[in-house]
Amino acid sequence: MVLARPEVAARDAAAPEGGGPRRTATRLGLMALPLAFFGVFFAYPVASIVSRGLKDGGQWQFARIGEVITDPRIGHVLWFTTWQAAASTALTLLLALPGAYVLARFDFPGKRLLRAVVTVPFVLPTVVVGSAFLALLGHGGLLDELWGVRLDTTVWAILLAHVFFNYAVVVRTVGGLWAQLDPRQEEAARVLGAGRLAAWRRVTLPALAPAVAAAALMVFLFTFTSFGVIQILGGPRYATLEVEIYQQTAQLLDLPTAAVLTLVQFAAVAALLGVHAWTVRRREATLRLVDAAGTARRPRGAAEWTLLGSVLAVVALLVLVPLLVLVLRSFDGPDGYGLTFYRALGSAGENGGTFVVAPLEAIGNSLAYGLAATAIAVVVGGLAAAALTRREGRLVRGFDALLMLPLGTSAVTVGFGFLISLDEPPLDLRTSWILVPLAQALVGVPFVVRTMLPVLRAVDARLREAAAVLGASPLRAWREVDLPLVGRALAVAAGFAFAVSLGEFGATVFIARPDSPTLPVAVARLLGRPGELNYGQAMALSTILMLVCAAALLVLERVRTDRTGEF
Repeated sequence: MVLARPEVAARDAAAPEGGGPRRTATRLGLMALPLAFFGVFFAYPVASIVSRGLKDGGQWQFARIGEVITDPRIGHVLWFTTWQAAASTALTLLLALPGAYVLARFDFPGKRLLRAVVTVPFVLPTVVVGSAFLALLGHGGLLDELWGVRLDTTVWAILLAHVFFNYAVVVRTVGGLWAQLDPRQEEAARVLGAGRLAAWRRVTLPALAPAVAAAALMVFLFTFTSFGVIQILGGPRYATLEVEIYQQTAQLLDLPTAAVLTLVQFAAVAALLGVHAWTVRRREATLRLVDAAGTARRPRGAAEWTLLGSVLAVVALLVLVPLLVLVLRSFDGPDGYGLTFYRALGSAGENGGTFVVAPLEAIGNSLAYGLAATAIAVVVGGLAAAALTRREGRLVRGFDALLMLPLGTSAVTVGFGFLISLDEPPLDLRTSWILVPLAQALVGVPFVVRTMLPVLRAVDARLREAAAVLGASPLRAWREVDLPLVGRALAVAAGFAFAVSLGEFGATVFIARPDSPTLPVAVARLLGRPGELNYGQAMALSTILMLVCAAALLVLERVRTDRTGEF
């Protein structure tokens, strides 16, 4: 994660609340489309499913909330959801903080490639992550073949998959700040007599604390709402709130219980996002940062080279091995290594009715849906980021929090809400292809905002003022001043939106038509059916999806600079 420059933070902190009527009108105009989009395609579907679940005969049944929460089985789900998220967060911090330090402070050959490699899991769909660890830890997996050890359907498989998925969150969030801390402050403490550990504890750690807290909160948020990983690796023994909502909705058709669990998850996520917003504001407003290019150096001494080697070993075991095993399993057919599973993807008849069309068509569907979702996310997210450029008042902060809610709200609830709410003219979209891109764009918009917002806020306000003095309207000033400066950030934002759209699963699994499955939906369907052919095709589709996402990320790494956005 990259931070705004300190002089920009100081200027914005000193800016008065509010603004002139013209500025307020411009901001409200920019907010109009994002608010309408989130109102119609997020708030309305979620409210509809909650209303349908908690209303009986037109009367609210609030007593149902107490019944669900006090149910011992639901209590077990709540407890497991919380403690596995806490354990996943702690384990991720333990393994990723050394990597954050290495990428922040050391300069070595292949550093950019290493940064891209550790970020690949973050843009992978959760079903691909689950498939990779299933190939490594599950029945017939690498550990099973070598030592007869199986970890699927255990909590350890879940925790390791969560660390794999969230490693980059800590490395980029904490490492981005660590690289911009002035190392001379710690050196000055050592000159004054403090030991290496004491200097780090008293100088560096307090400065890093907001970034560590922000990373921990984001990891906790992603693991608290985990769905695809739990669905594939957890088996019948383990279920998070998200998985339980899916089961209550799709399998048991118990909308009241699903509605209560949605409200519980929503309240928890809203609290987490509030704390996260506070840590971000504190970090941006209190730190004096330096250019990251001047803080990295070659490792010195055996201890530093050992640290670098250990980080490389962790990345190899945690990131590369699961992905490599996934690729190998996709080629390991019944007659030895070959393209058997890839050839089978071209036929629908060989899947025992799993698909109406050939699984290979899911690739074209995903690309088409992803492009449409990216266009929607860039337009909506770009307008939202422009509206949030200046930090002014509670309205702006509330709007910012609203944009982040889809990341933590049950995607299952959103998907099922689409089906029961968008069923009447003029919004009868249940049979329309645009339904899938709309759901995917809800997840892509927060990434667009978080990528573009720091760059927009770093634009010198005096340039806009000069354009206004010369007679430019606010829209023209934004087009002539801001847009050329944030073009690179816009490209990165579009890339992230495309990558996360490809991997969206929780909502898409409800609304994707049988004749137009996306890649994650196709993988999940294949894994849900017995047989070596179905398993092998799932590995093949997962490999294809992984390569597409990795290629998109590598392009982003070439386009972006270290100061392009927060991701």
